Amino acid sequence: MGMTTPPRTLAEALRARDDESLAGLLRARPDLLSPVPNDITQLATRAGTRASVVRALEHLDRFALQTAEALAVAPDPAPYDTLLALLTGDGQDDGTARDDAGTAIRSAAPGALATLREQALVWGENDRLRLVRTARELLAPSPQHPSPTGLGPTVAEATAGMSPGRLQEILTAAGLPATHDPVSAVASLSALFTDRTRMGELLDTAPVEALSVLDRLVWGPPYGEVTPNPTPPVKWLRDRGLLLPVSTRTVVLPREAALHLRAGRAHRVPEPLPPAVVAAATRDPQAVDSAAAGQAFLAVSTVEELLTSWNGGGPPILRAGGLSVRELKRIAAVLDVSEPIAAFWLELAYAAGLLASDGEADERYAPTPAYDDWTELPVQDRWVHLATTWLTATRTAGLVGGQDAKGRALSALGPELDRSAAPEVRHRILALLASLDPGTAPDPETLLARLRWERPLRGASTSAGNTTDLRSRIALWTLNESELLGITGRGALSSQSRALLDSGPAKAAALLAPLIPEPLDHVLLQADLTAVAPGPLERPLADTLSVLADIESKGGATVYRFTPGSVRRALDAGQSAADLHAFLAAHSRTPVPQPLSYLIDDVARRHGHLRIGAASAYVRCDDEAVLNEILADRRSATLRLRRLAPTALAAQIDPASLLEGLREMGYAPAAESAEGDVLITRAGIRRTPLRTPPAPVPEGPPVPGGTLLGAAVRAIRAGDTAATVVHKETDGTAATAGSLPRTTSAETLATVQAAAMTGSAVWIGYVNAEGAASQRVIAPVRVEGGFVTAYDHTADEVRTYPLHRITGVAELADDATT
Repeated sequence: MGMTTPPRTLAEALRARDDESLAGLLRARPDLLSPVPNDITQLATRAGTRASVVRALEHLDRFALQTAEALAVAPDPAPYDTLLALLTGDGQDDGTARDDAGTAIRSAAPGALATLREQALVWGENDRLRLVRTARELLAPSPQHPSPTGLGPTVAEATAGMSPGRLQEILTAAGLPATHDPVSAVASLSALFTDRTRMGELLDTAPVEALSVLDRLVWGPPYGEVTPNPTPPVKWLRDRGLLLPVSTRTVVLPREAALHLRAGRAHRVPEPLPPAVVAAATRDPQAVDSAAAGQAFLAVSTVEELLTSWNGGGPPILRAGGLSVRELKRIAAVLDVSEPIAAFWLELAYAAGLLASDGEADERYAPTPAYDDWTELPVQDRWVHLATTWLTATRTAGLVGGQDAKGRALSALGPELDRSAAPEVRHRILALLASLDPGTAPDPETLLARLRWERPLRGASTSAGNTTDLRSRIALWTLNESELLGITGRGALSSQSRALLDSGPAKAAALLAPLIPEPLDHVLLQADLTAVAPGPLERPLADTLSVLADIESKGGATVYRFTPGSVRRALDAGQSAADLHAFLAAHSRTPVPQPLSYLIDDVARRHGHLRIGAASAYVRCDDEAVLNEILADRRSATLRLRRLAPTALAAQIDPASLLEGLREMGYAPAAESAEGDVLITRAGIRRTPLRTPPAPVPEGPPVPGGTLLGAAVRAIRAGDTAATVVHKETDGTAATAGSLPRTTSAETLATVQAAAMTGSAVWIGYVNAEGAASQRVIAPVRVEGGFVTAYDHTADEVRTYPLHRITGVAELADDATT
């Protein structure tokens, strides 16, 4: 595949590559594979489209991008030395620091150029480097799109359309010989601006104020506004062509003059080396692992507490999707965290498939059946599930509370929170943390600087008129979320998280397991109607206690508070007073306090004394005095009760509301069925139908695997062979494939039969059932029944073709297969 002459087009340059190099291009730019190009020419065309070039530029690091920007303002084509001079300068303002920077640039430039070549953004030999036209248009300067380098147009571009008389005036003022040829005049002025000695002499005669004007324009933007009667310094510059007119009120500093003032540099600060990630603190790795493990346990407990609170059904879903601000505040209060942190836990549970919509007409959120499976796992496996979900999720909780492009508020669990860049940023941040020594917590600013260097064009987004670096925001959220989740401990990456990144979930769970405290089977009951759990509790104990008591405080030890409402909740769940006494006696390391026993007995005595059923709703009680008391209470007015019988009241509201209203009044009613039996409400009965977790939103086409890349390269090579093959005309002379070959049916049949007998390849024209014509190189294997079965080099497979769809056939030239 080697070439003896320099390539004249990008297609020729790609054709000269070996298969490994082509596979590298397709791996770096997977959008070129959608669909697989027919041949090299189509691949080159697709690689030069605006959308594909923009995507490729966004994946360049800062120095590779600066190299491309330098080529955009260099002559086309440009030798490597010219490119290097634009990056390092001409040495006229060198100091020690500039010498060091030049050395770094000269070391890094070949790698940056190789990256641009690999991604087909630059082609040609080192003496004739060419930036693809679309990239030059995107990066080259124009009044509508200033160059990232801050350089303006060349003298030739800026003087296009200028009258010969005006050119003569500029030459005369600059001390150049007059010429009536505009081309010679432009060349003479350009030569002056690129000659350091003559340019220096010209600027030595400039007024000080004129040099100040140049200083303001030299690093960009190079455009300035002038009045109809410009000041003397501006007039001096304009007369000598150092400022050239763009319009009646706008002038521009030409590129050649700016490069002289910059000492030949295209960029003020070239950045050949990535910024180093600086350590903010160094901690004991064991302390980091312990802190991360504690936070990992808290993360699992928080998600479990959140979803347990929704066991009976969660909050309603907004019409536009997502959770209301009021519900988010309520959840934050339940979890005792801020609203942004509550939004993070909600989004994590949703992305992990533990939470979803129930799909009912009155749509609400609820735990999924997968949540029950998740709770049965060991703590370390539950954490691994959350951590791996977070790494790959595109749901971005940090956006909650902000606004979308149309000014609408973004709500938790809403439909507009996916950001495809999030997984890449998270992995990159953790990879940078992993590159530090164990126990090292980095300085966040240096992390952000490194991230911006690696992808300087990525992540810019506009929201409500403010331009922000989305990748930097995601990076900051990543640092906070990784600490909440236990990925990091005290700012440093933990050993279990390193294992998760390097070795997988099993190794991470194995490292985390010894750091998780063993669950306890007891609590400490106290006389103030509280119970203290000195550590994590076994699941059956924790489940029952969460129904019988309310969590008052969390931390290393959890404090539970027994209240009449919590005891009634346990009774509603089917427990009896005797069951509760036995449960507490079995699981308390301290004697059951007498006030707690009295509380249980008192609530149990009154529990179910009132019975509520559906009329719309009714209340019945064997004690008439109790019903009289309810009717006399002013607070019962909203319940709209009326007496049906001495022991029964009817209400015009639903049973659930009636239950809630009477409980707020201090009673302990029980719901009953149509048969008069007490209804038992058990925790954990509300679940959604089976749901799959939300799929992450991919960022462009996925990176193809090795098998797909190999097949794609073979298909492109085969298609290119068919498109460029040399075949023999009917008179025996060789000609390059162009239009479809044309032969009679008899000639076609005879030629393919002969090729099948000799095992040779032929070139055919083929029209498919849709009428699309194509050229193919095939090796016939069998010809019968009006069909030819052949190995198609273009498709790299055996196919069968109807003979009547073959427009013609031609033999390959003798050297076509070499």
